[in-house]
Amino acid sequence: MLQRYGSQETLEQLLIGQFSITQFSVMRLWGESWDWLGDRLAASVLTIPSLMDWGICLAVLAVYAAIAFPVGFRLRFLQQEWVTNPQTIVASTLVALIFPSIFEEVIFRGLLLPHPAEAASTATIVLWSIVSLVLFVVAHPLNALLVLTSRRATFYDGTFLTLAGLLGVACTVTYLQSGSLWTAIGLHWAVVVVWLLSLGGDRRMSAQNEPDR
Repeated sequence: MLQRYGSQETLEQLLIGQFSITQFSVMRLWGESWDWLGDRLAASVLTIPSLMDWGICLAVLAVYAAIAFPVGFRLRFLQQEWVTNPQTIVASTLVALIFPSIFEEVIFRGLLLPHPAEAASTATIVLWSIVSLVLFVVAHPLNALLVLTSRRATFYDGTFLTLAGLLGVACTVTYLQSGSLWTAIGLHWAVVVVWLLSLGGDRRMSAQNEPDR
């Protein structure tokens, strides 16, 4: 059995939960007090989603689309624009898998959310789901402020942040349901690729730092 990290205090259990299985034990990278974080990430990566998990992921994606499309088009954030350049299609598809999909899901779901193997309480799951979602949304304008300054017009846009928040909820649901980071990555990647290649995302990501309206 994995070591029960930290004390048995209610507050600590609320904050980090605990693991009770052995198959996801990993190398101690940050010292013994951080072993649980490595176990959590390993659990999320090594859990292989079932066909049912992927089916639920598709259902969640459909619900997301049913909400995001009407909102995005009504507020004129989404516009049907097909990318036809083969090099752009391939590059956008591959890059989107690494960043933002894998990179953001590792941080905001794999590391921040309790894995089902931890048997965390409902309060712990709700608490960290909220923290993860807030950080996920805030990271976009912060990234535009500090790094990707040419994308401020998009990353500061209220509609974009609303849809990003909805995407964060969808990825959280699929991850907590399956226990696998791959369903969350797949959903995140699918949404980003569709946006980039058919709904004006490529133009927005390529535009200079000028407000659209």
